Amino acid sequence: MLAYVNAESLGLTIDSGFATYFSRSRNELWRKGETSGHLQKVVSISLDCDGDAILLQVIQEGSACHTGEFTCFHREIFPAEKSHDGEITE
Repeated sequence: MLAYVNAESLGLTIDSGFATYFSRSRNELWRKGETSGHLQKVVSISLDCDGDAILLQVIQEGSACHTGEFTCFHREIFPAEKSHDGEITE
């Protein structure tokens, strides 16, 4: 999934070990799965080369997407052909 993180939510994520985000539309912090039970246990946090994006690798309990899908990126628009060993081929 894709979500916004500010300094406070990142600190809470690091302290708790569970993904916490900041909702810009509601102007509040939210721990993923707090009401649904679909928690995200953080395995690692990486910073991109520009320092303006982070990647949380998580163990997802249940679905990540509000639609009930495991991931928010379930609607493929340009399928890549994959070989039987999982490598993307041209």
